[in-house]
Amino acid sequence: MESVISLKDIQKAYIMGKQPIPVLKGISLDIYRNEYVALMGPSGSGKSTLMNILGCLDSPTGGQYILNGQDVSKMSDDALADVRNNEIGFVFQQFNLLPRLSAAENVALPLIYAGISKKERIERAMEALKKVGLADRSHHKSNELSGGQIQRVAIARAIVNNPSLLLADEPTGNLDTKTSVEVMEIFSKIQEAGNTVVLVTHEEDIAAYAKRVVRLRDGLIETDKTKELVTI
Repeated sequence: MESVISLKDIQKAYIMGKQPIPVLKGISLDIYRNEYVALMGPSGSGKSTLMNILGCLDSPTGGQYILNGQDVSKMSDDALADVRNNEIGFVFQQFNLLPRLSAAENVALPLIYAGISKKERIERAMEALKKVGLADRSHHKSNELSGGQIQRVAIARAIVNNPSLLLADEPTGNLDTKTSVEVMEIFSKIQEAGNTVVLVTHEEDIAAYAKRVVRLRDGLIETDKTKELVTI
């Protein structure tokens, strides 16, 4: 199997005063193409730090991170920005839509940075909105959409670049139960269509959508189980 993510002994420490505080203490993990993985763990387990490293928003202080065959662990900030734009789609708990733009314009934003023509941007944005069931709302601004619809626009924006990796950080944190189910079903469809999805959550019922659950504790992997072995 082809791995999208290969982590070897990833460490991360933050300096408080003159004292290094270790957060990740040696994480080794492979995530393969078209996998659906949930990262779980109590507060302080290191899951958010790991997510930031996976998303090239932060660099490890030790170890190696290979993303799609590229060693990104020692890249410059500019090179990491290129990797983020081309390889990774992000969905956050905070939707981060620009209120003055329509749904389609919000979805098309990453394509502007990629230098895609306006005509193609709109076509691809509409295609992404179609995948999340919101093509009929493409001209609406965020104040004309429900919380669930806004999160679906955010998902469409994350997949518009056809990233090799979709990272979702507590994507249902601001949604009610019914809307959470709708959003999670969209992630399942995206994964079934061939995308690799990594989800950070502290909720067992949300993690149940993933095919594999990796649990962190105190900066280390505590368990790593595929769906057949997970009891929710």
